[in-house]
Amino acid sequence: MAHPMAAQLQGKVAIVTGAGRGIGRGIALVLAERGASVTVSDINAEAAADAAEEIGAAGGHAIAVAADVTSQDSMNEVAKRALNEFSQIDICVANAGVLGAPGHQDRMDYTDADWDSTYDVNVKGLVHMADAVIPHMKERRYGKIVNIASHAGRAPRGASSIAGTIQATYSVSKAAAIQWTHVLAINLGQYNINVNAVCPGTIWTPMWETIALNRKAHNPGLADLSPKEIFDLSIRERMPLGRAQTPEDIGKAVAFLSSDDASEITGQALNVNGGAIMS
Repeated sequence: MAHPMAAQLQGKVAIVTGAGRGIGRGIALVLAERGASVTVSDINAEAAADAAEEIGAAGGHAIAVAADVTSQDSMNEVAKRALNEFSQIDICVANAGVLGAPGHQDRMDYTDADWDSTYDVNVKGLVHMADAVIPHMKERRYGKIVNIASHAGRAPRGASSIAGTIQATYSVSKAAAIQWTHVLAINLGQYNINVNAVCPGTIWTPMWETIALNRKAHNPGLADLSPKEIFDLSIRERMPLGRAQTPEDIGKAVAFLSSDDASEITGQALNVNGGAIMS
């Protein structure tokens, strides 16, 4: 797996949740490229196995674990599997996320189920993953925890740009993810554990395709556009750099925060969003 920065994470061991596809898969691939052994965790066992196989085929080291971030027992099992395979855990990337409950893309307004789903996965899922690895990291007095939030957790955007069910529940859950990052950073600093968040911008993933379908369903002016064309329109309207981000862009930011180059950075939430929201 030849890469100019292959030594950045050499000898490190990482866990990435929601790593079977989308942003999580991009993160796992970049961490592996840069030398880390990766435990690929995803609720979809087939997707997790496929991502781990891709890493292995490129010369990296990975195992796949089917797991549900809404279950503390499940996250404990992920940590146990990582320790059994690799003997240590240096990096924990809590990435798994949802936009809402099943069917959210067909609704304009949120439901109780949307609130429950986004809180259980996007907030408690981060807590469960952290709680599974913190005892080990404390004992070693070393660790890098990176929570994947969103720039949607920074500043609200009008209902004209994102339908209510996504804007409200998803954005609030991602704001909570940023605050959870701050709390953990304060509590774990004394153990030499760095805790940061990455706030992705706009990335063409299966999750964003559901956003585009929601917009299309509720905005007659978009009826003739494909989901990808709606996505591209959003990019042109909102991003100073004029281009979308990729899962690999997010992975590069995570790799930096997971490296010893970032040893004095903790409690921060880094926007990787082409300047769409600045803070």
